[in-house]
Amino acid sequence: MTVKAVITDWGGVLTSPLNDAIGAWLAADGIDAERYRTVMRTWVKQAYDDGGGVNPIHGLEDGSLSPEEFERLLAAELLTVEGEPVAAAGLIARMFGQFSPVEPMYEALRAARAAGTRTALLSNSWGNDYPRELFADLFDAVVISSEVGMRKPDERIFRHAVELLGLTPAECVFIDDIEHNIRAAEAIGMHGIHHTAADTTIAELRGMGLLP
Repeated sequence: MTVKAVITDWGGVLTSPLNDAIGAWLAADGIDAERYRTVMRTWVKQAYDDGGGVNPIHGLEDGSLSPEEFERLLAAELLTVEGEPVAAAGLIARMFGQFSPVEPMYEALRAARAAGTRTALLSNSWGNDYPRELFADLFDAVVISSEVGMRKPDERIFRHAVELLGLTPAECVFIDDIEHNIRAAEAIGMHGIHHTAADTTIAELRGMGLLP
C-alpha cells in the first residue's frame, strides 16, 4: 500500500539529541551525573521494558502526574557533585534548555507536506515547551501524550494519530529515536524509521517517494 503520511516524534528527531541536552544540564547545574543515570535507568526500564507500569515517567507522559510533581520526585533522587540538594522548581525547563531545532528535518516535513503527504506529530510530553507557533504550517494533526491520556508505546496512541489523518496504519510511516516505539508502531502495521541522524532519515523518506 502506498505511504501517504509521515508521523514523527519531536524530541530527538526534530530537535538535537536528548543526551546532549541532558549532558549540558547536568554540567550547568553541577549534578552528580552517575546518580542521575542510575535513577533514570530504573525509571525508563519500568516505563518501557516492563510494559509501562506506573512510575514517574509513565505518569508524566500520560498526564496522570503533573510536571511539578515529577520535578519534585526527580529532584529528591538527585544531588550535586558537592552533595547538595537539587532545586525542583524549573527542573524540566533546565533539562530541555539546550534543545535546538534540526532544520533539515523541518524542511523535509514541509517539502513532504507541500507534495501532498499528510503529516502529524506524535510526542511523549515531559512537560516541556513545544514550538506550537510552527505547528500549523508543519502538521495536519498533533498528538501530545499528556493531552490525550495515552503514551507511546501504547498501540492506542498510534491508532489515534492514524485516525486523525483519516488513514490506515499501513499508509503511515512513523519516525522516532526510541527503537521500542518503532517496534510498537510496526506491530500495528505502520512503517517504521528508527531515527539516528537527519540525513539517513531523509534518505529513507526519499526512498519511499515522500520527498523529491
